[in-house]
Amino acid sequence: MKNRHPLLDRQVELEISGKASPIRGKLIEWGQDILVLHNGTQFLYIPLIHLQQLRLSEQEVEAAEAANATPELPFEAFNDPVSYRKILMNAKGMFSEIYITGNQSIHGYVTTVMNDFFVFYSPVYHTVIISLHHMKYLIPYNPNVTPYTLTPEQFPLKPSPLTLARTFDQQLRKLIGEFVVLDLGENPNKTGVLKNVDQSLIELATASGNAVYLHFDHVKTVHVP
Repeated sequence: MKNRHPLLDRQVELEISGKASPIRGKLIEWGQDILVLHNGTQFLYIPLIHLQQLRLSEQEVEAAEAANATPELPFEAFNDPVSYRKILMNAKGMFSEIYITGNQSIHGYVTTVMNDFFVFYSPVYHTVIISLHHMKYLIPYNPNVTPYTLTPEQFPLKPSPLTLARTFDQQLRKLIGEFVVLDLGENPNKTGVLKNVDQSLIELATASGNAVYLHFDHVKTVHVP
């Protein structure tokens, strides 16, 4: 049974955690843990855990634009209920954009979905482990579009070279002793050798050799360069 929302099929704007400016578009789907927005050109799949505010758009929408039919959903039949995990499973192998936070938007493919994280393969960062709790939205691209116009030979869809654990916590423990980059290297103190994972704290040895401790819940991504 699909969830009905009073703003379904209306032009809305919403605010999500980690993004300063609101996102605008037509509310297409409202699932148990994810919503679908169409901004006129793209579908955005936004986990509800990051939704801070949703309201009718204050901007006027031209009549012609408002009358345009929304294209078919890329993953699911119109009457099927949507869920976060189902969307990720259906996105496997499809070129997509993932937004994490700030200016951190990465392009590539979902390759594997585990209990509380998924694996994303990017031509820039290669294999990236992303916590399910920190993905802000996913934008699927057309099947004939590839990242940076690379050919399949230049950017083949590769399986993860890592031995995967079931949970994000266990995966970090598997990487103890490895040189890792956390949160896509947004902060130099989040790059170094992973020394230990003790309950909720992660210990990194940075370039200077100093120890830096980070709270597990605030680690969004990890990759081994």
